[in-house]
Amino acid sequence: RPGRFDRQIVVTPPHKKAREDILKIHTQKVPLSPEVDLSRLAARTVGFSGADLKNLVNEAALLAGRKNKSRVEVEDFENARDKIILGAEHKEMLEEEEKQITAYHEAGHALLAKLLPKTDPLQKVTIIPHGTALGVTEQVPDIERHNVEKEYLLNLIAVRLGGRAAEKLIFHTYSSGAAADLKQVTQLARQMVCQWGMSERMGPVTYRLGEEHMFLAREMAQPRDFSEHTARLIDEEILSILRAMDQRAYDMLERHREELVEIAQALIERETLEDGDIEQILAGERVLAVA
Repeated sequence: RPGRFDRQIVVTPPHKKAREDILKIHTQKVPLSPEVDLSRLAARTVGFSGADLKNLVNEAALLAGRKNKSRVEVEDFENARDKIILGAEHKEMLEEEEKQITAYHEAGHALLAKLLPKTDPLQKVTIIPHGTALGVTEQVPDIERHNVEKEYLLNLIAVRLGGRAAEKLIFHTYSSGAAADLKQVTQLARQMVCQWGMSERMGPVTYRLGEEHMFLAREMAQPRDFSEHTARLIDEEILSILRAMDQRAYDMLERHREELVEIAQALIERETLEDGDIEQILAGERVLAVA
């Protein structure tokens, strides 16, 4: 209509000090254990919005209440955080074959997260189903990232492809468990090539693609400002990046096959491993099963 205009307001996630202040507000009427450190909790919630932090406090309080605790403890916040990030935990048991495949898939992610440089620190890895995932490998950024380097992104793609590479190495086949990983790495590689000028072949150019509508949560088609020939080159470059990182992931897991097997076997025994457990395995120490 004449005179109509649209304004876009971008609200960035709060930084660490702001997250701590938000947590202080939402925990004012919540009895906390003396061990709960809101500053440390704020550092472990990078990317959380104000609503996420409120939900974190509510979930932690609910978990503590179900256990008849008089105070909310660190464990409750950890479990609440896992529920928000990983999704709700499912109680159904995996079949033995599925458990084996999932264990090696997640072990591939976890091992590459430990071996590759410039990756986010590993937090935990589990083969307990959460949300729609049969297993989850959780990495938590240790810094507030406002700008990312090409090496970081390539390593991120390699870690994401680590589960698929582990399946190929151990079982000589692939499963559908890598569907979400493939979607993420394809989108990331496309951004590297089309938006961030990280392809030497394509050069320092931005290629307009469809953008996700903020309210419809789906991609809106936009007219391309490049030729069919350029579109073909973009597809080739994206595939080149993904194939290179897939091969890198496979080669590194092949060199560290023994550690991969040990991590997977520990996952089958314990179902969940913390970062310290992975460190023990890489140091040649035996991780004992929980009694």
